[in-house]
Amino acid sequence: MRWRDRYGIRRLRGPRVAKFDREATDEDIEALIAFARSRRGVEFYVEPETFATDTTAVAVAHDGEWTRRRVGSPAVIGKVARDLALPVYDVQLTGYPARMRAYNERRREQERRQAEQ
Repeated sequence: MRWRDRYGIRRLRGPRVAKFDREATDEDIEALIAFARSRRGVEFYVEPETFATDTTAVAVAHDGEWTRRRVGSPAVIGKVARDLALPVYDVQLTGYPARMRAYNERRREQERRQAEQ
């Protein structure tokens, strides 16, 4: 069965693909969309491609909950963000939001308490 390129991943990516990583798929994009639709105040943060990893995007909700998925190129997540009317930022310019770090700390503390019981 031929893979459909619903989100323009192949078209917008260009010819390069990271060598050690798998390519972004429709399921990756759909996971970001589902996350954004099921939470309030979602913003996207684009992470650049590296030698080992394809371009990724982090979706961060109002409470700091987050998810990361491969997107293929910044243009793909830009299109998704426009379609959902959500902001998208370059993480190299803005950094990650403080609420994301606070959420991670809350999770670590919760896991620590559960391990002690």
